[in-house]
Amino acid sequence: MAGPFHFSNFISFILLLFPFFIDASPVRRNTAKITPLSSSQIASFKPFSYYASAAYCSGPAKTQTWACGPRCKANPNFKLTESGGDGSSTQFWYVGFDPDHQTVIVAHQGTDPKKICADLTDINILKTKLDSSLFPGISSNVEVHDGFAKEHKKTASQVLVAVNETIIKHGAKKVTIVGHSLGAALALLDAVSLPLHIPGASFATFGYGMPRVGNQAFADYVDAHVTSLSRVNNQEDMVPIIPGVNLKFHHPSGEKHIQDNGSWLDCSGQDNPDSSCSTGDVSTVFSGKVANHDGPYDGVMMGTDPTC
Repeated sequence: MAGPFHFSNFISFILLLFPFFIDASPVRRNTAKITPLSSSQIASFKPFSYYASAAYCSGPAKTQTWACGPRCKANPNFKLTESGGDGSSTQFWYVGFDPDHQTVIVAHQGTDPKKICADLTDINILKTKLDSSLFPGISSNVEVHDGFAKEHKKTASQVLVAVNETIIKHGAKKVTIVGHSLGAALALLDAVSLPLHIPGASFATFGYGMPRVGNQAFADYVDAHVTSLSRVNNQEDMVPIIPGVNLKFHHPSGEKHIQDNGSWLDCSGQDNPDSSCSTGDVSTVFSGKVANHDGPYDGVMMGTDPTC
């Protein structure tokens, strides 16, 4: 169950969104294919939804012992390798191994409106080129949200070391990256960066309530090079439509949109404008709903929770 509504949090969220109030909707493109997901396909997301949710749970103090209540108990066999962040100047993150799914897990905390430093990261809408040491060989035409890039750079080297350590320790061949909100943006940047340094592994990425991260060249690069990306958007969540395309930000493909009745649709293409998909369903931030951002994602809630 979601926590109580706090007006101060709502005001923080509105201030966060203020730069995007004008024309957040994209230029319309041809509607691409829309396919419903089966119940078994939806259920396959749940373990990774819980991993994304667990990234909010008090950082290393809870993740080092994997003692974050129901969010950790959902994946009881998880083996932590490393965790870090303080939830304010640096987002919480953790890396470990899931023996049930035979994959390394990389998880990033999302935006907590109570943490002003995280909010400032989100409202910084300048674009920047990717750091060549973290993203070697990527064209200078590819640009991303400056705040997201700076936040990613704080922990990228530590995450890479922890992923390599986990692969060696457990003989892993797969890496799964998860995150919600700002954490989803960081997960997507990991999904671009990590394969450039770990060419022998396969990758999958689950981003929940992901904002737009980069320009058209970035979205096209992701479509061409990032394998198995799922952007899961819940109902009328407004975060996935910001920053707006008027600021030349664009989503890659991979959207899964949760409908008001709880069904999930696979919305193919970039920024699918069909009304059944996030971009078409939420034309401006005024038509979006703050309450939809934290979920539920097939019963899993994101954001801070006193039980963890």
